[in-house]
Amino acid sequence: MRKALSLCLAILMAVNVFMLAGCHGSKGISEFTVPEGLDESKKYEITFWAKNDTNKTQTDIYRNAISSFESYYPNIHVTLKLYTDYGKIYNDVITNISTGTTPNVCITYPDHIATYMTGSNIVVPLDELIADERYGLGGSEIKFDAPDEGEMIPQFLNECKLDGVQYAVPYMRSTEALYINRDLVEALGYEIPDVLTWDFVWEVSQAASEKDATGTYKINGQKTMIPFIYKSTDNMMIQYLKQAGAEYSNDEGDILIFNETTSSLLNTVAENVGKEAFSTFKISSYPGNFLNAGQCIFAVDSTAGSTWMGSDAPLSDISESALVQFETVVRPVPQVDPSSPKMISQGPSICIFNKQDPGEVLASWLFTQYLLTNDVQISYAETEGYVPVTSKAQEDPDYVSYLNSTENDALHYKVKLDATKLLLENINNTFITPVFNGSTSLRDAAGYLIESVAKSVRRHEAIDLDSLYASTTSLYRLDQIGGSVSSSGDLGPLPAESILLLSLVGGAWICIIGYFVIKQRKKHKQF
Repeated sequence: MRKALSLCLAILMAVNVFMLAGCHGSKGISEFTVPEGLDESKKYEITFWAKNDTNKTQTDIYRNAISSFESYYPNIHVTLKLYTDYGKIYNDVITNISTGTTPNVCITYPDHIATYMTGSNIVVPLDELIADERYGLGGSEIKFDAPDEGEMIPQFLNECKLDGVQYAVPYMRSTEALYINRDLVEALGYEIPDVLTWDFVWEVSQAASEKDATGTYKINGQKTMIPFIYKSTDNMMIQYLKQAGAEYSNDEGDILIFNETTSSLLNTVAENVGKEAFSTFKISSYPGNFLNAGQCIFAVDSTAGSTWMGSDAPLSDISESALVQFETVVRPVPQVDPSSPKMISQGPSICIFNKQDPGEVLASWLFTQYLLTNDVQISYAETEGYVPVTSKAQEDPDYVSYLNSTENDALHYKVKLDATKLLLENINNTFITPVFNGSTSLRDAAGYLIESVAKSVRRHEAIDLDSLYASTTSLYRLDQIGGSVSSSGDLGPLPAESILLLSLVGGAWICIIGYFVIKQRKKHKQF
């Protein structure tokens, strides 16, 4: 019996250790506090995970930034690991949290950080670091010309707060833009306004869908024409709801997307897919490929994708023989109310992961600050249609000269400059969605609704929005997110780990109680 008791106690101790590990990260990391200073006699090895497609210029910028930073701090060595997709960074971070092998510095998105934070003390809150007089933004001990807090664009900085706490700093910012073939719009008898409405885009797109008796599109004389293509359908849904004053979600994590405005948009999508006036990236491929071949009139993509858009695009992804010459016009995404434009703010941010050694975290913070210097911000922003996140960089004479250049080369590609200026002129018109654990799933679900309706129309399937909403809720587990609580107060099923822990604790206590009950009975028999 004593062996059984020992086993039960051992189980309780193991459960306790396991629960403590769950509360404090895989290695029991304490909450970070800013150290007295950086020990420059000590060597620090930090890892930096960043996203890059095939843009060698951006890779060189990262490597040059690391080399320059290490010249200021020879005791800090930075190892760069490049990914081709933010989703892959996200998945690797989630995997490495459980093993205590997260990177030190990571390019990511606040939606992802909200999930990283499900483990305590995993992501470093930056408020104390930012405000530190010695090592904060532009602090007295910084060896390079870093921006101070007042030189960070406040809207961009606020986008990196979760529950009022600064868990990241912005790295670059972009928005979406509408890239337009002016020649085809005017050939249809329309003039392009400064801000286009959804109704205008749908009307022109349907007009461009007309074919002759041979099945050739009248507007371009080709067998292929997709008048309107949207790259990111999650953004399409989110922006439309914002513009229409409809709900999407709130800060508590309540899922509010299934409303009449959503249904109205999905019905409009179905109508225009049926008339061969609309498609998406996931269905048809990159909008820029069709735009550059004269097979698309309205292409929505990120301003950071501007170097792929237009007849002279430096990164055009189709053959020379397929290119069609036309004038490319850049406008804000379609709007419900053109007098009050609303467009999403997006782009990568930087977070820092907690480590056992506070000095290692401080070294990571110093490198993060270096990524905010003018040299890095301006050079990276010039590669695509990104905007620097500091007024210090935006107002730098070299950057202003770059934006106003009339040179005709890849660096000064007019469409890219127009896309950049679009965001700079509309910073006050941008917005972000609420961030919470599960907001990434909700974003994916928003795009899935549009994609599903478009595919159903193409397959000649009947569309039942109630069934679609139910299947989307199940597929993305929206009923298990954040504040999604039923009227009965049911919070949904417990995670498997919680069930296991509770079962072990309960079983151990049953053993202990049973032991003492039997022991007491034996005592009574002795008397």
